[in-house]
Amino acid sequence: MEKKTAFIAIVGRPNVGKSSLLNHMLGQKIAIVSSKPQTTRTRIMGVLTEADTQLVFIDTPGLHKPKNSLDQFMLRSVNESVAGVDACMLVVEADSEITEGERIFAEKFKALQIPALLAINKIDTIKDKAALAPQIAAFAGLYDFTAVVPCSARTGEGVDALKQELRGFAVEGGYLFDEDMLTDQPERVLAAEMIREKLLRLLDKEIPHGAAVFVERMKERNNADIMDIDATVYCEKTSHKGIIIGKGGSMLKKIGSYARQDMERFFGCRVNLQIWVKVKEDWRNREHILRSLGYDNKVFDE
Repeated sequence: MEKKTAFIAIVGRPNVGKSSLLNHMLGQKIAIVSSKPQTTRTRIMGVLTEADTQLVFIDTPGLHKPKNSLDQFMLRSVNESVAGVDACMLVVEADSEITEGERIFAEKFKALQIPALLAINKIDTIKDKAALAPQIAAFAGLYDFTAVVPCSARTGEGVDALKQELRGFAVEGGYLFDEDMLTDQPERVLAAEMIREKLLRLLDKEIPHGAAVFVERMKERNNADIMDIDATVYCEKTSHKGIIIGKGGSMLKKIGSYARQDMERFFGCRVNLQIWVKVKEDWRNREHILRSLGYDNKVFDE
């Protein structure tokens, strides 16, 4: 049986559930999710290998108007992802109108002559599935999608059908990655993202979007099933630092406790997690800080 592979970019506006769909298809959480928009900041690659097909997913940040250097990096990440794949999966919310961002994606698909599938996510939020018909018709007029798949990342409804349709994009030529590979993200990045997810979920909107997490140390103890992880949360204001730490350190303890649970499930061992909070004013517009935090992109050279 000849092995087949396809590179697929997952695109869409912020907060439509792109990362949630990726996690559900992989059966493992590799991309953080929250109810806040612009949760994903970088391209995250997920690898799904089943039977004779390997699907390599590129989960991208939501398309939005850039307000700072970090946003410009995120926009460039989206554009580069779309340009170098076999197909795209445009994710939209059920029972929603076509937005300007989705029109921009359709124009990109046309310009690049790239096949695309439409995934209508969050169908669990609507009672009458017949209400999807006008939305499907509207998007059909926007672009000639190879398929339209209503689904729900939360309940799993339609996800198997979605994977089946995506396998149609695969071409023969063997696998590009090991069959047991799940993601290209280094363990330090995954650990940092688990902490950032808790910031997004537990804090007010302004603060987590002005925060970054960097894992300084990650090391397994000799002859012990324990991993020591030291991380630093960078925020933009001294007032934000106090909120992140909380009264008597209560908020930071909660963030650390939830993040440690995720880490122990993912890494399969006990985790000793230590988190510090530091202030770096206006870090989202300071190139050298963005580079040091891993947001490295050609956008800084233009």
